[in-house]
Amino acid sequence: MKKILINFAHPAKSHSNINKALRKAVETLEGVTVNDLYANYPDFMIDIQREQALCEAHDIIIFQHPFYWYSTPAIMKEWLDLVLEHGWAYGSEGKALENKLFFQVITTGGDASTYQKDGYNQFTINELTSPYQATAKLCNMTWLPPFTVSGVHRGLEQEKVQSQSEDYRRTIIALRDSLFNIEQAKQQPFLNSDINRMIRTP
Repeated sequence: MKKILINFAHPAKSHSNINKALRKAVETLEGVTVNDLYANYPDFMIDIQREQALCEAHDIIIFQHPFYWYSTPAIMKEWLDLVLEHGWAYGSEGKALENKLFFQVITTGGDASTYQKDGYNQFTINELTSPYQATAKLCNMTWLPPFTVSGVHRGLEQEKVQSQSEDYRRTIIALRDSLFNIEQAKQQPFLNSDINRMIRTP
């Protein structure tokens, strides 16, 4: 059973129904650790040794966050700047994250059609998350496309909140139990593009 670390970052999580639902769907699963960055570090004084130890103790590292200004909330950038030290995360001696799986769980205000070359935002989610793909490559991690829930600002029907939460739970369980087709997933625009095809039966 693989161990999964979810670095959760939402500065106003009480106002986000979808992020609360996604988190609730997985936080009690065996093998899953939810690391709430804003709750743990309200002053942004990140404990680097603690965070590095958490990463070392888990096989899969996830960043769950709203897609703020085409990126992450501020504390997640601070986490990247401080925790991913040379000689630990990258460089000739930096092997701590080698071969670990890495992906983002993203909620976007605009719907999927706005994240296209001819859409309102002009760029795809894949293009906008390229810095995190590059980070994974630098740290010798295996990058997977993001699990993405779009159209949040227009309001999500409860049925969609429930279905997305269940898909997230199924994805996390399958990854934990090595039942997720990693190679096929790499070819998808989103990790949740075709959940049923990605998950193998035990």
